[in-house]
Amino acid sequence: MKLYIVILLFIGFSVSAQKHDVQKTIEIFFDGFHQKDTVKMQSVCSSKIILQSISESETKGSKLSDETAGELFKSIASIPSNVKFQEKFLSYNIQIDGTMAHVWAPYEFYLNDKLSHTGVNTFTLFKEKGNWKIIYLIDTRRK
Repeated sequence: MKLYIVILLFIGFSVSAQKHDVQKTIEIFFDGFHQKDTVKMQSVCSSKIILQSISESETKGSKLSDETAGELFKSIASIPSNVKFQEKFLSYNIQIDGTMAHVWAPYEFYLNDKLSHTGVNTFTLFKEKGNWKIIYLIDTRRK
């Protein structure tokens, strides 16, 4: 019976550690985003990352758009220094199966301290050589 409890505790700690590592990867990405540090952002992204956004508007409907990693990093680096922005995560729902993880993270986006839009980020990550890398990011955006 004691062995069974020890095994359950070990599994619980292992899953918790894995989830922490996945969340830390997302946090590093967004630390880089807020600092306009594209090198930091790229450090946790796969070279084959896929980026998409879904814009939702009551008047214009929904629109799916694609962005290359190069376009994303160029747009982040070109944000003027007088523009303040912050993406605040409301929660993280992390699911892991082996070397794949999926994260559902609702957010609020602030531009110059005013709420600009809300939505959800979803990330798919792959554990490559012991490190989690973001391979897919899609978000929704609504006013």
